[in-house]
Amino acid sequence: MRTLRLARIAAEAEGLRLRRQAQRMVVRAVIACIALVLLLWGLALAHVAAWFAIRVNGNVAPWATALIMAGGDAVIALFLLLITARSSPGQVEQEALEVRRRALENATTGFAFATILLPVLRLAMNLARRSK
Repeated sequence: MRTLRLARIAAEAEGLRLRRQAQRMVVRAVIACIALVLLLWGLALAHVAAWFAIRVNGNVAPWATALIMAGGDAVIALFLLLITARSSPGQVEQEALEVRRRALENATTGFAFATILLPVLRLAMNLARRSK
């Protein structure tokens, strides 16, 4: 019974860990999508800025304006991508993983003890029968 209870605890801990991991992956995917949108928007604005600088200010270097706009958006996008890359398991996930690991260790210890004890009991019962 104890082994089954430990296996159930391990399964519950693994379920909790997988749910938290899935939540973290969703957040990472959303932030990555936002970063991609900002990067694309930065490219679009870079083109608009270059066009506007060329049409309106013939004396201003159009590449300077385009580079400033693209650079600002690229910095924001890179910052968001770095945040998603650094996302690590939270404390709840780590604790659930540790609970699962301990429960499985204890369950396998229980199985190992039972597999050793069963042949010893059979041998003792056979010896007791023979001595009668």
